[in-house]
Amino acid sequence: MTGIWPPDPGGPASHAPALARFLRGRGHTVEVVTTAVTAPAAQQFEIHWISRRAPAPLRHLRVANLVRTYARGADVVYATSMVRRAAIGAAAARKPLVVKLVSDEVFERQRRSGRFVGTLEEFQVARGARVALLRGTRNRALRRASHVFCPSAYLRAFALGWGIDPARVSVLPNPAPDLPSLPPREEIRSELQLDGHVLAFAGRLGPQKSLGAALEALARTPGVTLAIAGDGPERPALQDRARELGLDGRTRFLGSIEREGVLRLFRAADASLLSSSWENLPHTVLESLAVGTPVIATAVGGVPEVVRDGVNGLLVRPGDSEALAAAISRFFADDGLRRELAHAAEASVSGYTEESVFAQIEAALEGAAR
Repeated sequence: MTGIWPPDPGGPASHAPALARFLRGRGHTVEVVTTAVTAPAAQQFEIHWISRRAPAPLRHLRVANLVRTYARGADVVYATSMVRRAAIGAAAARKPLVVKLVSDEVFERQRRSGRFVGTLEEFQVARGARVALLRGTRNRALRRASHVFCPSAYLRAFALGWGIDPARVSVLPNPAPDLPSLPPREEIRSELQLDGHVLAFAGRLGPQKSLGAALEALARTPGVTLAIAGDGPERPALQDRARELGLDGRTRFLGSIEREGVLRLFRAADASLLSSSWENLPHTVLESLAVGTPVIATAVGGVPEVVRDGVNGLLVRPGDSEALAAAISRFFADDGLRRELAHAAEASVSGYTEESVFAQIEAALEGAAR
């Protein structure tokens, strides 16, 4: 059960089919329930989907019913999103549920809709009947799970605060990608027409990513180019802001690109940039490190659990464009530091292989199904 699936962009969209292929290769039968705007990309297993264009209440009901229908013939349900609908469907089919908790979905939906303005921490104690009701349904769904995986200790702490049994919540980082064969860095740079000092960002262009702060930092660091891969509601405003700051020649808005394109972009860059106001543990951090590119990031969520300041990247306070600019300047002013961070990058995620991560998920699924 996953809310996104190729051709949707992003790490979670590539994680789900990779796990499904792994499980199928281990002899398990896998069926997928997802949502999509157009038909999901075909795979070697059955994919059942609901249109995202359907009104939300109807869509939620259809998803829960679809889970119930196909869970009846399954041993266990595994959900990476839409957890409340997954819990309803699994309960109706009387089948166990295992969850990969990638975020507080209730918080994210309320923030995206504009119904809540504040941090993840503030949302947990916010008052109001609607917020309390949504938090309650979230907590009940997760408490029903046989096991909950969290990509970071940061998110596990929230899960424990929601009343989930500590014995059923474990930290399992997102896997670093199995890399395709990538051309040399200079060849990719030539293809992308990038030269000089280059930073790269990949992700959805929304409020969470705080790319306005990244542009302000870029304006304070002459001679640095920022290549931005992704699309989203803030793209027009960000392009306008880049022009206002005189960054037309130093920002490249590339639009949405496929996963291999993101890996190529990260390899071409000197460092990847993450200016988010809040995060769990984004796949892009692991992708950047996996191709040997250090990360300059805000110290939010689970990011400091993987990006170690001065070891494989640089960390700064969130919401501080001056501190971000100082980190960028320090990075490009010190050739030795750049080499040290790049040298440590790939090795720092060598233990996060897809096989090791997926094997732990498989063990939890088999345990729940017994």
